[in-house]
Amino acid sequence: MENNRNSIIAIALTVLVVLAWQFLYMGPRLEEQRAAQEQAAQQQAAQEQTVSTNNAAGSASGSGAAGSTAGGGSDAVFSQAGAQQETAPRVKIETPALSGSINLAGARIDDIKLKDYHVTVDPTSPIVTLFSPADTENGYFAELGFVQGENSGSVPGPQTVWTLEKGDTLTPSTPVELSYTNDSGLTFHRTISIDDDYMITMDDTVTNASDKQVTVNPYGRITRFNLPDEPSAWVLHEGFLGVMTPDGGITEDTYKNVADENETYTGSNGGWFGVTDKYWGTAIIPQSDMNYDVRFSHFNDGRARYQADYSDNQPLTIAAGQSADLKTMVFAGAKVTNILTQYQKQYNIPLFDRMIDWGWLWFITKPLFQLMDFIYHQVGNFGVAILITTVIIKLLFFPLASKQYASMANMKRMQPKMTELKEQYGDDRMGLQKAMMELYKKEKINPVAGCWPVLLQIPIFFALYKVLYVTIEMRHAPFFGWIQDLSAPDPTSLFNLFGLLPWGVPAFLAIGAWPLIMGFTMWLQMRMNPTPPDKTQAMIFNWMPVVFTYMLAQFPAGLVIYYAWNNSLSILQQSIIMKRHGVKIELFDNLKGLFRRKKPASE
Repeated sequence: MENNRNSIIAIALTVLVVLAWQFLYMGPRLEEQRAAQEQAAQQQAAQEQTVSTNNAAGSASGSGAAGSTAGGGSDAVFSQAGAQQETAPRVKIETPALSGSINLAGARIDDIKLKDYHVTVDPTSPIVTLFSPADTENGYFAELGFVQGENSGSVPGPQTVWTLEKGDTLTPSTPVELSYTNDSGLTFHRTISIDDDYMITMDDTVTNASDKQVTVNPYGRITRFNLPDEPSAWVLHEGFLGVMTPDGGITEDTYKNVADENETYTGSNGGWFGVTDKYWGTAIIPQSDMNYDVRFSHFNDGRARYQADYSDNQPLTIAAGQSADLKTMVFAGAKVTNILTQYQKQYNIPLFDRMIDWGWLWFITKPLFQLMDFIYHQVGNFGVAILITTVIIKLLFFPLASKQYASMANMKRMQPKMTELKEQYGDDRMGLQKAMMELYKKEKINPVAGCWPVLLQIPIFFALYKVLYVTIEMRHAPFFGWIQDLSAPDPTSLFNLFGLLPWGVPAFLAIGAWPLIMGFTMWLQMRMNPTPPDKTQAMIFNWMPVVFTYMLAQFPAGLVIYYAWNNSLSILQQSIIMKRHGVKIELFDNLKGLFRRKKPASE
């Protein structure tokens, strides 16, 4: 009796923890996400207005007056929050994937919009803005320049207004050319080109027309004044990342860690670095033979900002009458798996596909996504791709599952003998355990065989959760009916009859139709076996589908659909295997027992 009471208390506490987690964490988090989406949509319009005003202030075809950088070294340059000439001319960007402009002040890429992605699932909502000018609320930009060296004089930096030499719109077929000449005989010529997706290439040539050898130090930085709109989650890294050397792994730093202490990585080469959000990423890929230092830093000189930057620790030396070339690439766009993989192969960028946070189980997560993506391109619906992928996983695990259910069937067949042994040995636990082991050995039963298939499928479950949560391909991907975003929770709720009643439901009560379907299939699967004779165990089995239904209600709808479909296939599979082994299927008897009227004792 005491044990039963303790078990009931444990179950009650578990349910209480789950309810508290939903109410105190998941509910507010969902509300924050919805508010962030609304705020992002409003900010889009304000930022577009700011950029259009700046575009009108200067003609992109004009020549700007050359300014000079704040001298004294890279720290002086990096500490500048933004170019002051926000009325400087701009060069328009127009590609199949991007629109925006380049600010000729600092040759700064500070206006990038992603044509293929909207702020919300509503196709009429604004398209996503990635880069914004420094003087906007969500300022975010990439900039490449130079720091003064020996005999160099002034060099292009954050406040330098470049001269537009050729082209008025940057497109995949029409690069633009910029130049800046200082009073020390140095001419900086920059050709900016872009592909159909998200890679911008900057080819710099520095020509020394003086009679002295000069040195300059290239630098590059990605600066942002805002943090991601959506609240962060433990399953995902957002912040700084990079691969500092070709044979190194991914280096990650959170905004919080960098705000506490700047991080510097010396002697980097052949890698890349940048900033990642859930679905969007930015990166600078220095020339592969350059030896440079990378720094992840935080500034708070009136306006907080985060910055990933590099500086060449071996200055570029240019003899009199000679020139030197430098090639740097900037990635700014959506973290599309195939595009990142293509860049990794095309430009030999190490681990560039790991800009997507595949997690510790990347060797499972990425192949699982690639399988789903392949199926998606055949059927045209990611929800259907999830269903087909589940069938394939079931087929792969069929031998193990067969052993699991066969073991369960054998254990069920041995139940009468096990009951006899318990009666025979009574309180003699050592004797009972020895007799049970002899019975298992005689009947060739492995009592733990049924656990392995479940344990092996847990990584698949988490890998699928990761795929649904972090891949942009799942963002706003519809299924059928009311599921228009597989990466978001089911938007319906039992508590307003799935939208039939005209009132909103708090996030912690948003238990949609698909979570209920999943809970029902889980309940059916448990009814495939006899009801445990122990009342506490029976109560646990009865409440478990309820707890899981409530827990998974806030998970991505795609994961809940997978779980429901997986349960349904398991019921079918278990029925076939149990019938093959001559074991009675308890499902129908259990269902009948629920509706059978229990006779009163007087009858």
